[in-house]
Amino acid sequence: MASLPKLRRELDAILAMAKLAPEPASLLRGCPDTEAGLNRLQASGDLISAARLGAFALPRREAVWWASMCVLHTAPNGQPEIEVRTREAGELWVRQQDDASRRTAMELARQAGFSVPEAWVAVAAFWSGDSMAPLGQPAVPPAPHLAGTAVAGAVALAAVRGNPSRQTARLERFLTGLRNIAGGGAGRLGPEPDA
Repeated sequence: MASLPKLRRELDAILAMAKLAPEPASLLRGCPDTEAGLNRLQASGDLISAARLGAFALPRREAVWWASMCVLHTAPNGQPEIEVRTREAGELWVRQQDDASRRTAMELARQAGFSVPEAWVAVAAFWSGDSMAPLGQPAVPPAPHLAGTAVAGAVALAAVRGNPSRQTARLERFLTGLRNIAGGGAGRLGPEPDA
């Protein structure tokens, strides 16, 4: 039995969406599944590729939650309210998974601006739904890789926010959270420790 039951197992399908760079992708040759690939990338020290793989390997709901936990972990004190509300909108979609919360998340992402990781949590929630089209228009389903791309972006931005020298330590914590979520936990990371 897999130790991370919520991870999608089919590594080839995940790699097709994640589009890792050639070197980390070559490290995964011979891996039987996604969990083994995640372990191999992390053991090699390529934490950003491991996080990217995880962004696509988790189911969308869990991936959005993971991104939110990573973003919350590095949120600065005195953060602008629009950024907090944007992240919270992504979390609301995780809890409700309805079209209204998904569309609210996207609207707040637009207001927050796409340079902050909170916006990408919200975009991931939006791209996890049935349609990207405006209400009342024919459905335009998001491509299968879009939600994972937004999650990976949120996690990457959160890892370098404010102090890029903390990237490695943050990614280690993020991957601990990912494993917790993939194992059925909540993946909460708490506030970032002082460096």
